[in-house]
Amino acid sequence: MNKKELKEFLDHKVEVYNTPDFIPHDPIQIPHRYSDPKDIAISGFLVATIAWGNRKSIINNSNKLMDLMDDSPADFISNFQESDLAQFDDFVHRTFNGEDCKMFLRALQDIELKDDGLEHAFAKAYSTSTHLQEGISKFKQRFFEVDHLARTQKHVSDPMKNSSAKRINMFLRWMVRKDQNGVDFGIWDQIPMSALSLPLDVHTGNISRKLKLLKRKQNDAKAVLELDQALRKLDPIDPVKYDFALFGLGAFKEL
Repeated sequence: MNKKELKEFLDHKVEVYNTPDFIPHDPIQIPHRYSDPKDIAISGFLVATIAWGNRKSIINNSNKLMDLMDDSPADFISNFQESDLAQFDDFVHRTFNGEDCKMFLRALQDIELKDDGLEHAFAKAYSTSTHLQEGISKFKQRFFEVDHLARTQKHVSDPMKNSSAKRINMFLRWMVRKDQNGVDFGIWDQIPMSALSLPLDVHTGNISRKLKLLKRKQNDAKAVLELDQALRKLDPIDPVKYDFALFGLGAFKEL
C-alpha cells in the first residue's frame, strides 16, 4: 500500500473499531460508570495502572478497587484517613499489591490537595517539557514525592528510561482525546490531542511492523517515537485514533 491507500485503510478501521461496542470489552468500561470528571480521572488512572495481563482479571480487580472506595473514587481520595486504608491490605493484581495500592492512594490525595488533581499535575509536567513523554517522566517524579517503597516505582513507567509507558499513554488517550464516538472521554483541555502517543504493546507493535509503520523491533520508547512520527503524518491532529485500528486488526487477526 502507498501512503494514501494506507491512510484510507486505517481510517476505515478506526471507524469500525472506535465505537461504543468497544467499551464493554475493555477496562475503559470502569471510568465510564462515572459522570464527574474527577471520578473518571481517578478511576481511570487506577484502572490503567493495573491494566496488564488477563482482561477479565483486570476488570474484576478494577471493580474490587472501586468497591473498596465506596464506588466514589474522587470523594474517597479527597477525604480518606490513614485508618481507612487498612481495607486495601489484601488487594492484589499480579505484582501490584496492597502496599503499592495504599501508596498510590496517598499520592493521589497529595496531588488532589496540592495540585487540584491529576489533570493539573500532568499539565504542569507537560508544560515544562519538550514533549509529552518527557512530561510523563516529570509526572512520575511528582507522583513519588510522598513516602513510598522503592518497589512501587515500577508501577509508573518512565519513557526517559526507554519504557513505552503503554498504560500511562492509554490513560492519557482516555482523558485527552476528543472522541465523537464516545469511547475516549476528552475531558482534559490542557494537553493537545496532537501531543499524545500510541499505547504501544505487543499486538499494536506487530501490526505496525506488518504495515511498515514501524521498523524498530523492541516495543520501547524509541519505537513509540518512531510510530508517533508515522501516525502524525497520517493525522497530525488526532494521531492516536489509530490505536483503535491497530488494536482491532491485531485482536481480530485481520493481518
